[in-house]
Amino acid sequence: MSNPDKPAGGVRFETVDERGHGQRLDNYLLRLLKGVPKTRIYRGLRKGEIRVNKGRVKADYRLALGDVVRIPPVQVPAASEPARVPGYWLEQIAQRVVYEDESLLVINKPSGLAVHGGSGLNYGLIECLRQARPKDRHLELVHRLDRDTSGLILVSRKPAALRDLHRQLREDRVDKRYLALVGGDWPRSRRLIEAPLAKNTLQSGERMVRVSKEGKPSQTEFAVIERFGGRATLVEAKPITGRTHQIRVHGQFAGHPLLGDAKYQDDACEHLARELGLKRLFLHARALRFTLPGGSKVSLEATLDSELEITLENIRKAM
Repeated sequence: MSNPDKPAGGVRFETVDERGHGQRLDNYLLRLLKGVPKTRIYRGLRKGEIRVNKGRVKADYRLALGDVVRIPPVQVPAASEPARVPGYWLEQIAQRVVYEDESLLVINKPSGLAVHGGSGLNYGLIECLRQARPKDRHLELVHRLDRDTSGLILVSRKPAALRDLHRQLREDRVDKRYLALVGGDWPRSRRLIEAPLAKNTLQSGERMVRVSKEGKPSQTEFAVIERFGGRATLVEAKPITGRTHQIRVHGQFAGHPLLGDAKYQDDACEHLARELGLKRLFLHARALRFTLPGGSKVSLEATLDSELEITLENIRKAM
């Protein structure tokens, strides 16, 4: 394969190998063209400058082994030394491996750590793992969690495992459950939120998501776990679709924002979070159920982090 860390030259052609087989085209390009702005890659797709097997394709096209990807001349930043991850995060992640086999890792990600570097961040979870496990040459995120969300996240160790888990995600065969503390008294009868979501970037550069008729179809199931005197409700959230900030925006749309959510909470939730001493988003990916490539079923749970347990103890005492 040609070296992507070079200045713009002529058109190049890349043949998809095992690592790229089954991957979305946009993700393949982002990996191959590290440092090239996303806007440049998506513009190349829209204009037909980037093609697969001589034909126009969309960003979500799934690559197959042997596909030939045409890449136009693009300026790629020179390769630089990877950012060194602080020892604190390496220790944290080492203690938070909840499942491991030859093809897969499951990590109980701490709040405050992004899943990958970018957008001003030098490193994230995947960079932590790659630095700590240099012999694992194929570590890839299977899905994502917001930076402020804690809990279970899948990381593949082999390309075949990544393809299989992506297939399970597309077929809705990966069961993900979250715990969230929302403001107010969530109605027990309100079990499903269906509201299309669209990304929006503010003038400041901050990325927000809003409910919009022009957005992508989005569904989240909610179930009440515990009530706190009308002030807040602990709910389980199961995202049917996987949109950015989906649970957070659906909670806001339902009139019950998540506590500790600096982007989407209202004044009442912000006041309650301060009263309870909550200094982070109360959203935790607590359960994962999926199937291993060999056919075995896996069911995993991660207990709440201590700061979230303390928040629940505080609100129980205040009732």
